[in-house]
Amino acid sequence: MDRRHGLLLAAVLAFFSILAAPFVQPAWLMALVVIFYALLLFRFFDTKYLTYTFVVLSALYGIGLLPLLHFSCTLAILVMGELVFGTGADDLNTYLYYIIATAWAATLVMVYLIGRIMPVVIILGLVAAVLLKVILLKYEDSLVIEGLGIAMTMYLVDELNYTANIQMVVIAVIVAFTFGYFAFKFRTADLSGLFSAAMVGIILIVFAETSWFLVMLAFFILGSFATKYKYAYKKKLGIEQGQGGARGYKNVFANGIAASAAAILYGVFVRPEFIVLYVGCVATAAADTLASEIGVTGGTPYMITTFKKVPVGTNGGVTLTGETVSVLGGLAVSLVALGLQIITPEMVAISTLAGFIGTNIDSIVGATLENSGYVGNAGTNLIATISGGVVAMGMYLLL
Repeated sequence: MDRRHGLLLAAVLAFFSILAAPFVQPAWLMALVVIFYALLLFRFFDTKYLTYTFVVLSALYGIGLLPLLHFSCTLAILVMGELVFGTGADDLNTYLYYIIATAWAATLVMVYLIGRIMPVVIILGLVAAVLLKVILLKYEDSLVIEGLGIAMTMYLVDELNYTANIQMVVIAVIVAFTFGYFAFKFRTADLSGLFSAAMVGIILIVFAETSWFLVMLAFFILGSFATKYKYAYKKKLGIEQGQGGARGYKNVFANGIAASAAAILYGVFVRPEFIVLYVGCVATAAADTLASEIGVTGGTPYMITTFKKVPVGTNGGVTLTGETVSVLGGLAVSLVALGLQIITPEMVAISTLAGFIGTNIDSIVGATLENSGYVGNAGTNLIATISGGVVAMGMYLLL
């Protein structure tokens, strides 16, 4: 039997499971039914990894760790997504069809189960779904990770109990995906970068304000300029950003995940220290990107831990040019935040200094942990952005 028939039967299984689940109690009984039929599909059709995913999600639902709503939405998203990608295509249009199909599926399930729509839960769940799909598509055995990622994202967002204006949610989706699309079109981001940037943008607009997104956009523009700066020279030395300068999900999350967390904290608690945390993270990301991309063109670098000369491109190597542009990068982002009335002049000084400190923490981590193989470049950037944000928030609280 071919896999296509197996997927269709899996869709039927998910459909009837969602319809019956509210009436079948206790939950573990429904879970056992789903597991039993999923195993039958495994026995007679080529649905091995989908069956594994059904079994894991059903087990979590059966023991009470995954609520019915998120269990059902995840099943619907998974089977619709697998049907869309059953054609074997892997392009932007296919991902668009994936988003449309899974959005309808999740919306209908939510209306059926609770009688209303939670747009933030659906949207962030779908963005997580499509992002995981684009990252893991070539790994057929990763479907369990995809399913767990969707379920946990929807569950965690729901648990925040955050109410967003529907108009703001619509604006967030349009603005974030438009930004991601043009980043992809102009080859400053790949497909994974498109969807991860969209996720960051949606979080910033929904939990904070559009102006917060503009601050992140300022960083992206600065970073894109810095990446293209003397690109041929950097390519000649073998130290250029890969994929022609197009950024992927690792780079987006390394520079944006800490800032996104700050936006969520601000949206939930509405405290000024989380504003400084956010701008400090973005200022650090900008400062570090400019120091890395422009600093390598500034002559012979010196190892930050020993002050000895090292080859251009060595992790932990710093130049006067790099240190200078790091200050300018952090200052530029901070001034944009000031112009948008997000922070005060005092916060500009704090964020700029934090960006400079975070950049040098990046160099120290690069010289030690990254050169020793304990973390990769994305991990180093993540540590730096978190450090810069925390330093900014710490200075604000102390002063």
